[in-house]
Amino acid sequence: MSFGKSVLRVVAAFTLLVSLFLVGASAAAADPIVLRVLYYFDATSPGAQRELTEVWEAFDKANPDIKVVREDLFNEPFHQKTEIYAATGQLPDVIYMWPGGRSSTLHTKKLVKDLAPLLGEARSEFSEAALAPQAAGYLAELPIGITLTHVLFANQKLLKDLGLTIPKTYEELKAMVPKIKAAGKDAILMGAQDDWVMQSCLYSMIVGRMLGDAYVDKLIEGTAKFTDAPFVNTLKFYKQLYTDGVLSAKSLQTPYNEVNGLFASGKAVFMIDGDWKVGNFLTDITTGQALIPPEQQKGIVMTVFPEIPGEINHRTSSSVVGVGFGMNANIPAGSEKEKAAWKLIMWLNSPEVQRERLETGAAFPSRKGVTSDRLEPLAQTRAKFYGEYGGTYVLDNVLEASVYLPINVGLQEIGLGLATPEQVAANTQKAYDAWKAAQK
Repeated sequence: MSFGKSVLRVVAAFTLLVSLFLVGASAAAADPIVLRVLYYFDATSPGAQRELTEVWEAFDKANPDIKVVREDLFNEPFHQKTEIYAATGQLPDVIYMWPGGRSSTLHTKKLVKDLAPLLGEARSEFSEAALAPQAAGYLAELPIGITLTHVLFANQKLLKDLGLTIPKTYEELKAMVPKIKAAGKDAILMGAQDDWVMQSCLYSMIVGRMLGDAYVDKLIEGTAKFTDAPFVNTLKFYKQLYTDGVLSAKSLQTPYNEVNGLFASGKAVFMIDGDWKVGNFLTDITTGQALIPPEQQKGIVMTVFPEIPGEINHRTSSSVVGVGFGMNANIPAGSEKEKAAWKLIMWLNSPEVQRERLETGAAFPSRKGVTSDRLEPLAQTRAKFYGEYGGTYVLDNVLEASVYLPINVGLQEIGLGLATPEQVAANTQKAYDAWKAAQK
């Protein structure tokens, strides 16, 4: 009898433990860790569906204990929303970031964590150049790649049809313009309706060629002025592009993504954009279609702007450590939420995800050893492009937002004939002086 009661007590205790375990498991399943994510996402890109499936849905399936609530925005709406979140203290848990200027608020106000301690021994898996200290002197975002923001895309078929070749000097490029226009084509296309495009994809390269990073450092330090002749001369050369017909003011009214179809359909011999633009021309797996079919991609050359009169750096692009993902500084250290956020960030920088981005043209890997045998011809061209050209500063990465914004706007005004190079330089110096005074 006593033995029977003991057995019953053991069974009852075991049943209670199982019940408690099931309740706990049910609660865990019902209450996953929620991560709010602000993501920069071009839903119109050919690789969009692959990213949703292979990156985000794959993470959700593998991590049922983590619920990702993602907000997707693109271009200026993304940056505007970031500033709103930062100003109101509502920053998401994981946020897509730039290594400098475009995300300067997040860096300078230290609204995101230093990720180096979390990275630990995994640091050796990444290119050391990608992990250099960023705008506030620490690793605020884990970069998904390395970026060259200036590329001159050339349509070889159009050049051949017109009896032309890729120019080596600016004078050669200028001399080509009449023949190109006589054929009813534009010389160079840019989708520069948003003012960041002209500065990031063309003008930063001009400054890098004509002045170099050391001079830009002097501008940042205040030992040189934007109103000094060297900087003004870069703006004068930029203005000359319109005078010579190399650039058209139409570029300043062309929406950023509209230029993709224009170039693919042969409306111009050249296009200037960043290396990421490759992704817009590759095959969309959902439709099997590409703006530039693979068999035609071999006719597209990726090079850089020809030699500029008086340049001190040759055959350079403008380059920056790539964008990536940061973590809200308010997440408690060592917490389950921090572990979940770091798990997501590392997944977004995993070999699998970086390979997907390489194949879709979204980014060139920051991880070592990420390759693929599934690259379309233009993606292969992009992979080779990185080893051919040096890089100089991108202005909106090294200057404060209040300083580079007058440059962005000024480039639009110069192209439209609304301001002179001297006026834009003066406005920039005024903005710099105000920013410098505010630091005291």
